[in-house]
Amino acid sequence: MIRYDAKVRVWYKHTDQMGICHHSNYICYYESARSDMMRSLGLSYAEVEARGLMMPILEVQSRYRKPAYYDELLTVSVRLDELPVTRIDFRYEIRNEAGDLLNTGWTQLGFMDSRSRRPCRCPEWFLDRLRAHWTDETPQEA
Repeated sequence: MIRYDAKVRVWYKHTDQMGICHHSNYICYYESARSDMMRSLGLSYAEVEARGLMMPILEVQSRYRKPAYYDELLTVSVRLDELPVTRIDFRYEIRNEAGDLLNTGWTQLGFMDSRSRRPCRCPEWFLDRLRAHWTDETPQEA
């Protein structure tokens, strides 16, 4: 398992008239945390794409439990529970500064050869980077 925590602040433009974070922003928070996690593993999206691999989103799920409000500092925890084969699944938990669970989510990305635009298996060089950071921790569901 690999786990990574990223911080994001709810900007004014992310809120609705009630000062509550609009639901569409949570997907952006997932992407921000996922990108930071990948970069921390030495797999920045720029490098991955330069090596001929694209990772399109195949599916997104998001569950809203409590609202986030303007100017709150959120922690977006992103987790990989399994090494990928042809798809990679990321799980997310978003908490406020008090530690309240606000949102849970999941994204599934595929692997695609950038030249042929055809699906492919996860390359060994990508797996090697993941294995270098892998722990045998057991994931805990919220």
